[in-house]
Amino acid sequence: MSTLFTKIINGEIPGRFVWKDEQCVAFLSIGPLSDGHTLVVPREEIDEFTDAPDELMAHLTLVATKIGRTQKRVFSAQRAGLMIAGFEVPHLHVHVWPTNSLADFDLSRAADNPDPQAMENNAQALREGLRQDGHGQFVPEA
Repeated sequence: MSTLFTKIINGEIPGRFVWKDEQCVAFLSIGPLSDGHTLVVPREEIDEFTDAPDELMAHLTLVATKIGRTQKRVFSAQRAGLMIAGFEVPHLHVHVWPTNSLADFDLSRAADNPDPQAMENNAQALREGLRQDGHGQFVPEA
């Protein structure tokens, strides 16, 4: 049975994509810790990061780093947070989000009903920022 993330990747469930390449995609979290909170997800269904091939983990980390750099600039954040929790969905995913405080690392503080228009605006701002940073070939239109 496909995971929730596979359904998003396959277009069966909508997602606010900001990155797509042959190995992974990135889309906004529906439970954001801050504006622009993004999940970097391999296309292949892998439950835990410890089960992923080294090359895939390196790629996911590289994509998360590029997104994090852009998030810092676009959302005027001091840092980019990075976390791999893996309890929410049994499909490897890397959380990356703009942060200004260690308190922003508490997943229990994630928004449970974010404003859809604000989410669209955040996705568009992040896509535009990634294009400006030279990653346009990986940034979908919407």
